[in-house]
Amino acid sequence: MTRIAGMAGNRGRNLLHLDDLAPGGAELAVVLTTDPDAPVLEKAEERGVPTEVVELGDDARREHERRVLDALDAHEFDLVCLDGYMRILTDEFLDAVPTTLNVHPSLLPSFPGTDAWGDALDAGVDVTGCTVHVVTDATDESGEVDPEKVDSGPVVTQEPVPVYEGDDRDSLKERVLHEGEFRAYPRAVNWFAEGRVDVADDASAVRVEGDEGGPFPERRVETADRAADLRYGENPHQDAALYADATCEEANVVRADQLNAGAKGMGYNNYNDADAALNLVKEFDRPAAAVIKHTNPAGCATADTLADAYDRALATDPKSAFGGIVALNRECDAATAERVADSFKEVVVAPGYTDDALDALFEKDNLRVLDLHTDGDLGEVTERTTEKDLVGGRLVQERDRQAPTREDLEVVTDRTPTDDQYESLLFAWQTIKHVKSNAILFADGTETVGVGAGQVSRVDAVEIAKMKAERDAEGKDADGAVMASDAFFPFPDAIEAAAEAGIEAVVQPGGSVNDEDVIDAADEHDIAMVFTGSRCFRHD
Repeated sequence: MTRIAGMAGNRGRNLLHLDDLAPGGAELAVVLTTDPDAPVLEKAEERGVPTEVVELGDDARREHERRVLDALDAHEFDLVCLDGYMRILTDEFLDAVPTTLNVHPSLLPSFPGTDAWGDALDAGVDVTGCTVHVVTDATDESGEVDPEKVDSGPVVTQEPVPVYEGDDRDSLKERVLHEGEFRAYPRAVNWFAEGRVDVADDASAVRVEGDEGGPFPERRVETADRAADLRYGENPHQDAALYADATCEEANVVRADQLNAGAKGMGYNNYNDADAALNLVKEFDRPAAAVIKHTNPAGCATADTLADAYDRALATDPKSAFGGIVALNRECDAATAERVADSFKEVVVAPGYTDDALDALFEKDNLRVLDLHTDGDLGEVTERTTEKDLVGGRLVQERDRQAPTREDLEVVTDRTPTDDQYESLLFAWQTIKHVKSNAILFADGTETVGVGAGQVSRVDAVEIAKMKAERDAEGKDADGAVMASDAFFPFPDAIEAAAEAGIEAVVQPGGSVNDEDVIDAADEHDIAMVFTGSRCFRHD
């Protein structure tokens, strides 16, 4: 356990915050101040933390520090943390104690003085922040303070904080504390508590183990600019806004222009669904169309023409496609636009539109038409990770960019898929990546037939895909189709249900303890089955 000697000047809010969070198991061993009326003393005593007061006197700086050391001598500690302790420390103190840290309310070396917030405002910067650094001796040989040495110790970590129009010293001070210091100081203490920090013998440099680059760095510092105020969030009682990453070069709905300015603006759900739809059609080189409802595909297809791809995607489940979002991976032509406009859709997003296509789409007053402005195709997939905000944090993962080929599929049944079935199985696998788990997808050729999405039971997902194919698909059914599953089948029951629907080939990851039973069931029903060796869960 790392025990902290906290030295505060007044309220000690950073020290108390450290005590609340206990980063790395660290805890306050003692709180010391020079002011007997400092509010931090009462707060520390309420927590059962010992306190010491060493008032300032007429003695010299080093003599005062010896009195501080005497007061601390009765306490065991591994780290010293300063918090508004407005005393320049010398090697008299620093050499006698473990590493001493301070948090300064600016991004050092900028604004090292006592009024960092006011200095930042006077300088007109739009970003300031805080710095946690190792405290070093800031006096010269005569014992006088050298201004050039103040707050000049090696940086452990920093945290940026925006400066907004209308900020004054007090508002900025509070933001730097809550958005900067309350993040950076616990982070630094946690590193020390975990033994991951090396401080040079002369305290001239700091190295933090693992604080390196790559897709998953130890620290992530990001900025985003508000791109739009949304009408509301997922529900009308929730406020929402759209923020943009200016560094993203991949085709995306955030930067897409809404061409029909007279239509309603995009909402939270519209953006979420449009993003899901666009990511799906990025999977395919052939002309592709997808219709999305609540981030799940109601239908997807590829074809020789974009209009045919849209027709086949829509025919999967035209009832569920009502009010859906359409994504296209080619410039939208008039034939496709007329089909999109033929029934109620919320949004269409494409990498460009012909003039005739826009004429057809603009006849629908509230169909939002988004143009990606990517010269007729979607370009490369360049973003490496995706994110999901949690309360108190954020999940970051690599994007699921798996795209198996025929050679990657392992045939595990007596029956081998035909060439056409291989094509259909690969299409189904690339599509099911975009269906919420547990997911089952039926496909025929390169078009969906039935989708079972977001079920807690995999066999239920099969039953829903069957029902959608039998009841809602137009001009197609599951008889002779293939089936994809985003994870292994735990039992043969899903294969039995698929056989009843007429499924003739299956693609799934494999890896269940019951794989042999599942394979036996497929053989019994003369179903071809291939394993990918990897699953494709999508939980969001």
